[in-house]
Amino acid sequence: MKLPFKATHVVLALLCVMYFITYVDRVNIGTAATEIQRELGLSNTELGFVFSAFAYPYLIFQVIGGWIGDRFGPRRTLFWCGMIWAVATILTGFVHGLVTLVIARILLGFGEGATFPTATRAMQNWTPARKRGFAQGLTHAFARLGNAVTPPLIAALMVLLTWRGAFMALGVVSIVWVLAWVLYFRNDPKDHPAITAGELEVLPVRVATARAKTPWMALARRMWPVTLTYFCYGWCLWLYLNWLPLFFKNNYSMDITKSAIFASGVFFAGVVGDTLGGVISDWIYHRTGKLRFARLSVTVFGFLGAFFSLLPILYVHDVTTVAICLSAGFFFAELVIGPMWSIPMDIAPKYSGTAAGLMNSGSAFAAIVSPLVAGYVIDTTGNWYLPFIGSMALMLLGAASAFLMRPERPFEEPRWQPPVAAGAVAAK
Repeated sequence: MKLPFKATHVVLALLCVMYFITYVDRVNIGTAATEIQRELGLSNTELGFVFSAFAYPYLIFQVIGGWIGDRFGPRRTLFWCGMIWAVATILTGFVHGLVTLVIARILLGFGEGATFPTATRAMQNWTPARKRGFAQGLTHAFARLGNAVTPPLIAALMVLLTWRGAFMALGVVSIVWVLAWVLYFRNDPKDHPAITAGELEVLPVRVATARAKTPWMALARRMWPVTLTYFCYGWCLWLYLNWLPLFFKNNYSMDITKSAIFASGVFFAGVVGDTLGGVISDWIYHRTGKLRFARLSVTVFGFLGAFFSLLPILYVHDVTTVAICLSAGFFFAELVIGPMWSIPMDIAPKYSGTAAGLMNSGSAFAAIVSPLVAGYVIDTTGNWYLPFIGSMALMLLGAASAFLMRPERPFEEPRWQPPVAAGAVAAK
């Protein structure tokens, strides 16, 4: 039966659902942390280590996973990634101590490490160039929607199924998505039975990379300013994702339900920011024709907006005011997403998965360091505000490093030149 939707829209919808599910599966532990910490007897520093355990393989498989997505295609790569993260989520419900919990989180990071770079590869083939910012912003908006609904969702599932049952149920949902993806998606839009001629006309020409040798060093040199800028964003992101529910619960003596509601409200601001950032960046590009200005203007504005939004928490600690400041800070930080994830596609279309992995390795490294630093600071000082105040410095660094990015300059592969014979040199 033919669906009454364009194939390109269905593929984008499947990717939106994937972003939603992966973020639910990676941040659910933040809401369940209170019960897990109590049952397993973990300190805040140990809990920070559990949070960061996800990020070690996540960091490694950013670049490797992006390369796999380029080489073997998004269909096969995301199928196996999904199966791994689904199993890891289910196994989390069976942990019995710090070691097994860390192992489950490592497995989750292994499964999710290649997902976003590979999804970027899928969007490279299935999204018109003029809608790259919109597509990246929309998919990441669903990721933030996952952030927003996770606290109340997990709180409700914990009441119904206990925290262990909540993880098992979420793992089953992931398996359902995996099956839908592998049955519907095709690496090349031309191979899809539901694609129309009108859709193919506006899609970019697919560039085959299965046999191409990836120019790793040249790509890394080109992408390092993008990676640095995204590290600054990632520091703030992972601080919010891992510690926000506990921040409201412990700093304001809230129960788990109320703290989940406050955290959810902050994350909903990110949904709006993600969507607007991509749309505004594309709009600026269409109006001015200046790609660098379109990407950098939104990125720098987002970083500076996040900095000034968090500034009042230095002086005001009222829960409502703090919640508004954190929400505004998250909104502005999320404006960065759409333009940033478009940049790997702008710079290196042929290697967009690998380039996206290089960029996202900055956020993955931040996912390791940020939770550990936050947990240590909280344990040693007892101050739950300090980690959020410290992230303000990273916002300023991100705004500055953004000016080093050059998305308007397409990546040129290095050309191999044979060595010149000694006699030839002498003849000159």
